[in-house]
Amino acid sequence: MSMKGDTLLLVRDLKTYFQTEDGVVKAVDGVSFELRSGETLGIVGESGSGKSVTSLSIMRLIPEPPGKIVDGQIWFNGVNLLELSPEDMRKIRGKRIAMIFQDPMTSLNPFLRISTQLMEVTELHLGHSKKEAYQHAIKMLDMVGIPEAKERVNGYPHEFSGGMRQRVMIAMALSCDPELLIADEPTTALDVTIQAQILELIKDMKRRLGTSVILITHDLGVVAGMTDRVIVMYAGKIFEQAPTRELFKRPANPYTKGLLRSVPDPAHEEGKPLYQIPGLPPDVAHLPPGCPFAERCERATAICHNEFPPFVEVNSDHWSLCHFAEEVYKESSRLF
Repeated sequence: MSMKGDTLLLVRDLKTYFQTEDGVVKAVDGVSFELRSGETLGIVGESGSGKSVTSLSIMRLIPEPPGKIVDGQIWFNGVNLLELSPEDMRKIRGKRIAMIFQDPMTSLNPFLRISTQLMEVTELHLGHSKKEAYQHAIKMLDMVGIPEAKERVNGYPHEFSGGMRQRVMIAMALSCDPELLIADEPTTALDVTIQAQILELIKDMKRRLGTSVILITHDLGVVAGMTDRVIVMYAGKIFEQAPTRELFKRPANPYTKGLLRSVPDPAHEEGKPLYQIPGLPPDVAHLPPGCPFAERCERATAICHNEFPPFVEVNSDHWSLCHFAEEVYKESSRLF
C-alpha cells in the first residue's frame, strides 16, 4: 500500500459491526481518514456515533464476540494492523500506539500500586530491569506534573484524585514515546480547571515528543483549541471532514451546523432557550434508507429520506456527506 511520506495512519473503508439480539449494529460503517505525522486530529459527534469504536478498532481491542472488524484496512507506518497476528499487534499496542481511556478509575487496577502498573509497560516493551523501570516510572509521573512523584509512585489508584489518575494514565501511555496517542474523551469525568490542565499537558507532551494525536470528544470547545483537522461522525459514518479553522468558520453539513449551534454562547440572550438538535440519533441496527440524519434535519427533502447522500468535496481537504453540501457551505460562509 503506497502512503504519502508524512502519513502516519491511513484508515480505509473500516467496518466494525456488533451482533445483537436486535440485529447487526453497524457501529463503524465505511470510515476512511488519514493522520499525518505530528498532527492532532479531532473526532467529534454525539454519543453512539462510532467515535470510540473507531479508536478501539485501530487498537484492535474490539471484544469478539459480539463485535468484529468485518472489512477495511488500517495502515500504520506502512503496515496493515488488521493483518498482524495478536502477538505482533501486542508489540505495537502500548509501545508505538498508546491510548488514554475515558475513565482512569476503571482503566487502572485498584489492587496494584501505581509503580507496578507503570513498570509493567517499560519492562514489557523497552526491556527495562526492575530498577530501570522504577526510575522511569518516577520520571514519567514527574513529567506529567504529579507532585512528590518519588513518594506517590508507590500509592494505589484510590489515593489519587480523578485529575491525578488521568495524569497517571497519560504517564503510562507516553512511557514508551509512542508515535501515535489516542485520547478517548480524556477529560469527561473531570472538572473544568482540571480539564484545562490535562489538555495543556497533552499539548505539551505532543510538542516535546513529536507524538501524533487522535483526540476523541463531544466537546467542540476542546477541539477548537487542540486540533489541526476535525472529523464529524454520525451513525457510524463520517459526515464531515475539514481543517479545524475551516470547519468552524464554514461548516458544510447540517449536522455540523447543529452541533456548533448547540454550543452555549456567553452572549446568549437571557430567557431565550438554548438551541438543541431536534430528535434523537437513529438506531444503527435499523437505519432508514436515505440519510441517517434526515429525520432530524431542518432542510431535509424527499431525496434525503430516499437516497443515501454523496461525500462531496466543497473545498480543498473539506468533505461533507450531504445532498446539499455545496449550498450549506455557501450559506455558512455568510452566517458564521
